[in-house]
Amino acid sequence: MTAPPTDHQLLTIYLNNHLAGAAAGTRRAHRTARSLSDPEGARLLRQLAADIACDTASLRRVMRELGVPERRPYAWLGRLGELAGLLKPNGTLLRRSPLTDLVELEALRLGVLGKRQLWAALADRAGADPRVDRARLDELADRADRQAELLEGLRRSAAGVLTARP
Repeated sequence: MTAPPTDHQLLTIYLNNHLAGAAAGTRRAHRTARSLSDPEGARLLRQLAADIACDTASLRRVMRELGVPERRPYAWLGRLGELAGLLKPNGTLLRRSPLTDLVELEALRLGVLGKRQLWAALADRAGADPRVDRARLDELADRADRQAELLEGLRRSAAGVLTARP
């Protein structure tokens, strides 16, 4: 019989899952920015991708501060999941569908909302830990809120493809 995982092992799993998601989110934001037809939306998404990359660096820093190692298999599995997500049905076979932008923006927003929950969970768990800067976690949560608002605006614009026409 195996022993249940320790708190530190659970934290390692949790943070490595978020790290894999952050890497996927950065790539998704770049990919969506390259294909978005709205130049201003594409510019905003490129900036968002840069922000997500900075957030990823912040997560790595917190992991080091808490003594949590990076686990490469999580990154590989995250990449496989990301590639599988590219195979979603979108109404066309050989070209990009207008629906793809909407689905990609929704996925990005869900990822940012998950990241926001990460920062809140870390603030709750590690807020009193002197190795972690609680104010920085709060700043990261606020930044995730702004990112989610930005993505919601872009998502609403992209949802115009759903206008019912016979």
